[in-house]
Amino acid sequence: MTRTSPADGGRPRRVVITGIGVVAPGGLGTKAFWELVSSGRTATRRISLFDASSYRSRVAGEADFDPVAEGLTQQQIRRTDRAGQFAIVAAREALADSGVDAHDADPARTGVTIGTAVGSTMSLEREYAAISDAGRLWNVDHVYGMPHFYDWFTPGSLAREVAHTAAAEGPAAVVSSGCTSGLDAVGHAAELIRDGSADVMVAGATDAPISPIAVACFDAIKATTPRNDDPEHASRPFDRTRNGFVLGEGSAVFVLEELGRARARGAHIYAEIAGFATRCNAFHMTGLRPDGREMAEAIRVALDEARLPGTAVDYINAHGSSTKQNDRHETAAFKHALGAHAYATPVSSIKSMIGHSLGAIGSIEIAASVLAMEHGLVPPTANLHEPDPECDLDYVPLVAREQRTDTVLTVGSGFGGFQSAMVLARPDRAGAEAAA
Repeated sequence: MTRTSPADGGRPRRVVITGIGVVAPGGLGTKAFWELVSSGRTATRRISLFDASSYRSRVAGEADFDPVAEGLTQQQIRRTDRAGQFAIVAAREALADSGVDAHDADPARTGVTIGTAVGSTMSLEREYAAISDAGRLWNVDHVYGMPHFYDWFTPGSLAREVAHTAAAEGPAAVVSSGCTSGLDAVGHAAELIRDGSADVMVAGATDAPISPIAVACFDAIKATTPRNDDPEHASRPFDRTRNGFVLGEGSAVFVLEELGRARARGAHIYAEIAGFATRCNAFHMTGLRPDGREMAEAIRVALDEARLPGTAVDYINAHGSSTKQNDRHETAAFKHALGAHAYATPVSSIKSMIGHSLGAIGSIEIAASVLAMEHGLVPPTANLHEPDPECDLDYVPLVAREQRTDTVLTVGSGFGGFQSAMVLARPDRAGAEAAA
């Protein structure tokens, strides 16, 4: 049952974003992130986190991240994986941005959801190398394991760290649905507020997958690009010359609140989470049907929840992974879901600039979508010089576009057949009050 909000005239509870925190390639913090993606500059480069010389794909979007410089204590650094450190720093920024006071908010009504695809992969891989003597021992020697090995093995530790940062004692969960985790975690958090289980949610996603095992896995299925001689231009969504995605890393975390509560305390409201839906194609572990109907269905349901027609969409933040299969799949999905309006709607992919951070990217793309609304600027698709004839929409090539945006559709697609869609809108958009 959806509860209503007395502070908002008894209408169904509406959920808004009042704080943003970002850790991404190209610069830490929301301001640096927006400056990068709005400029069309790229932050993809040769992998430096480990020796990748023997791998097929040796490029990635790495974050220049120093946990000490970001204020983490030695204990936090010891017990948390790089992904956890990203989430803590992003959550701190989001909380500060929102102005939510942990002492004023009811801890029991404040929750956390964090999305991740691969959890604490970097620490787990490092520790396995130690306890197996670099793979030599079949029966590993636990004596060499770190005390926090269990925390890294349990993804729930990521939500725990963010909950501690936010002084949150309400619902806490980790959402792991592959590359849609970042969208799904925020969508789940919004539902918890709508159904009355929480008033404030700290929600987002984090992943730090640039490690030998992750790179080797994507090498094996040839999903990542071998364009190692030109890393800055290796990610080319919707371009005829694309040949695989570029791995990335990062985190984005948001403060979500019930609209009436946010208005009552005079919070700056970035956007309303007006609709969300997720579907699965039950088709193939890594494959996609070319017609895009599962993603189109997720888009349709998200728009229905928002009580908006497809013609209301002003901008689409695409999954845009830079693989031929995905780019064609979602292009078809936009056409199925929006009809002729798809041809009049700007579409872009920020993965062209920061790479694909797996479970984190959905939340990072929410941040880009919200900031596009905030600044009246559609970020471009970098490196798009030769459009694929089968991808025939307006992909905003190379240069950002000034445009007032009231409603953004952001989508995600993941291995296993997951398809998610979220509609973000200005709370004061035309028809919002009637729709509520």
